[in-house]
Amino acid sequence: MPMLAPVTHILPVTLIHRIRRLPTNGRILVRTNQKVKATDIVAEAHQEGRHILVNVRRALGLASTKETDSLIERKVGEKVQKGDVIARIGRAMPRVVRAPENGEIVASNNGQLLLEVESKLFQLRAGFSGTIVDLLPDRGVIIEAHGALVQGMWGNNQIDQGLLMVAAQTAGEALTRDRLDVSMRGAVILGGYCTNADALKRANELPLRGLILGGMAAGLIPQANKLGFPLIVVDGFGPVPMNAAAFKLLSTNEKREICLNAAPWNLSSGERPEVIIPLSVEGELPKETDEFKPEQVVRIQGAPYTSQIATLVRVRPWLTTLPNGLRVPAADVRLESTEVVLVPLANLDVLE
Repeated sequence: MPMLAPVTHILPVTLIHRIRRLPTNGRILVRTNQKVKATDIVAEAHQEGRHILVNVRRALGLASTKETDSLIERKVGEKVQKGDVIARIGRAMPRVVRAPENGEIVASNNGQLLLEVESKLFQLRAGFSGTIVDLLPDRGVIIEAHGALVQGMWGNNQIDQGLLMVAAQTAGEALTRDRLDVSMRGAVILGGYCTNADALKRANELPLRGLILGGMAAGLIPQANKLGFPLIVVDGFGPVPMNAAAFKLLSTNEKREICLNAAPWNLSSGERPEVIIPLSVEGELPKETDEFKPEQVVRIQGAPYTSQIATLVRVRPWLTTLPNGLRVPAADVRLESTEVVLVPLANLDVLE
């Protein structure tokens, strides 16, 4: 039986058709046929407030709820700002409990407070430069553009655009602090891989408008999530070089305006990190799913061939026993060196 294959798009020219949707009903701010840029706000909505339970008794280290209630300084119905004192004990060296967020106290009982956090305005950005082709009343928009497309594996959930500059001579070159200079300020930088926290710090100091990497050390994820610009990892975590197809496509488009939507990969919605280069040449809508079959171009995930591009020779008809003893669906693939190797299907995705 044919096995469904995950598809990753690395395309020099294609039609990009994306639904941009609000998390809840809101207001559409654009019209059909309007041109938008990646950072343009196309819709907005007020997100409902959430609730936080503050255990004052535990925070003050008290055993009695009655004693705790007498130390709470705020009443139900009062609004508080983040950091406001809501309870305290002692005078010379008091211990205090502060409000964790802006909001309103909606309940107080048994030494605990229930805080309703203020609703926030969610603003939906276009994600790439294109044309609004349709509106989803109260919920979102559909945007289209022709251009080059490179899909990634991880992003830090930010959007921006800028001029592409190449900081890596090869796909397997490490990005270090000394590779980033003031001439790159305000640009989107193409690097190899990054395992150096100081390089990300330097990128934020310049600052950049975006960073595209083949691989990144998993330990840098918290730092990457705090950057003031989008970061997209194309191939995986660790000292992983960018796959040859993506590196060639991006490096040959240096000095072009490029859009980065570093959305987290959402398997249910299909949204994933994407690099888009708007072009005037028209392309066709690509397939989102496929089946594994001979002569497909595939990317290998997993050592010792991580991020290598290969050609699928044949899908083995039955479960195959690997050297580690596992029996899994597998395929024979031909590397660029012409060597044919055995790879589990779970470690392959189709490049289209």
